[in-house]
Amino acid sequence: MRAEHIFCDLPAAALQTFETIEYAIAYPKGAVLFVEGQAPRGIFVLCKGRVELSICSSEGKTLILKIAEPGEVMGLSATVSGTPYELTAESVDPCQVNFVKREDFQRLLKEHSDVCLHVAEQLSDNYNTACREFRAIGLPHSAAEKLAKLLLE
Repeated sequence: MRAEHIFCDLPAAALQTFETIEYAIAYPKGAVLFVEGQAPRGIFVLCKGRVELSICSSEGKTLILKIAEPGEVMGLSATVSGTPYELTAESVDPCQVNFVKREDFQRLLKEHSDVCLHVAEQLSDNYNTACREFRAIGLPHSAAEKLAKLLLE
C-alpha cells in the first residue's frame, strides 16, 4: 500500500526532507480542513479516516464530489498553482492528517525533481478522473443512463 501513494515511494533524501516539513494533525469528526475559495495554506495527506470533498453553488447547494480515503492528497492543485482551494474538505470520521505548509512544499519541489514528477503524475491522474466523471455524467442521453454509468463506476 505504501508504494501506491504520492509521497511514499520517493527516494530516501526526498522522503527524509518531506518527513521534516510535515505536521501530524488529528481532526475530530466534522472538522473542516479547508474551505472552497480560501487561499491555499498547504497540502493535506490523509493518513487515517475519511474526508468529504464538496463544492457549493451560488444558490448554496452542496455537491459531494468524493470521499477521500487514506493516502490521498488534498489541496494539491491549489497549493501548486497558488489559486484558492477549489472545494471544501470536512472530516467524516476522526482523521489523522499530515499537513505541509505551502512555502515548505514549494521548497521541496525546487530541491527534489523526483517530487515534481510525482506531483505532476498526481495532478494528471486527478484531471483524467475528472474528465471521466464529467463524460459519464454529462454526455449520456437519458437520466437512467447517467445513473447507470455513475453506479457502475
